[in-house]
Amino acid sequence: MANITVTPTRMELTRLKGKLKTARRGHKLLKDKRDGLMKQFLETVREVRSLRTEVEEELMTVHKSFTVASALMSSEALEQALVYPKQSVELTMSSRNIMSVNVPVYHFQTKTKSDSDIYPYGFAATSGELDTAVDALGHVFQKMLKLAEIEKSAQLMAEEIEKTRRRVNALEYVVIPDTEETIRYITMKLDENDRATTTRLMKVKDMLLKEAIEDRREEDARAVKAFGASEEAHQEV
Repeated sequence: MANITVTPTRMELTRLKGKLKTARRGHKLLKDKRDGLMKQFLETVREVRSLRTEVEEELMTVHKSFTVASALMSSEALEQALVYPKQSVELTMSSRNIMSVNVPVYHFQTKTKSDSDIYPYGFAATSGELDTAVDALGHVFQKMLKLAEIEKSAQLMAEEIEKTRRRVNALEYVVIPDTEETIRYITMKLDENDRATTTRLMKVKDMLLKEAIEDRREEDARAVKAFGASEEAHQEV
């Protein structure tokens, strides 16, 4: 039971009724937001799971190709071929709003116009497996960036869902019940005051009525006495 320390007045009752209406409306809006976020979060998690599987498979392919290339080429030749990268990438970030949650959107731009211009070596002195590995790594990089984007989105949505859930629970189990109980308490006190006031008014009315009856009796008694005195005087005459 809530610790009720409010003053039971009609003004306070009106204020609490407004507060209760606002809390119920906020509770509904937050529940709708939580449900919408949960739906979007589950879709994002499924996307993360699918994309992570693809990235892991492609990284395994890259690893196998590099392993074969390192077996076919000497370590010095492999290092010399990859020591000076030809392509560079500029990474920028923007954001988009999902159910009031700002999630990141990553963009990258290669230095040259062609995304395939990634081989920093001549083809004559290198293995074809190295070409396959570099090409596969260039493609998986884009998916890794997309994976980082949606994983961060899922993390931010999970945090927002947890905060929204706490707010919904606070309204549902604390604010709304306490406000309803306080309203019942004030209503009960006001009803008691009204009944007490009505009882006092009835008692006052009874007292006034009794006084009026007594006054009327006294007047009647005086009238009867005066009439009797008048009759006696008339008989004497």
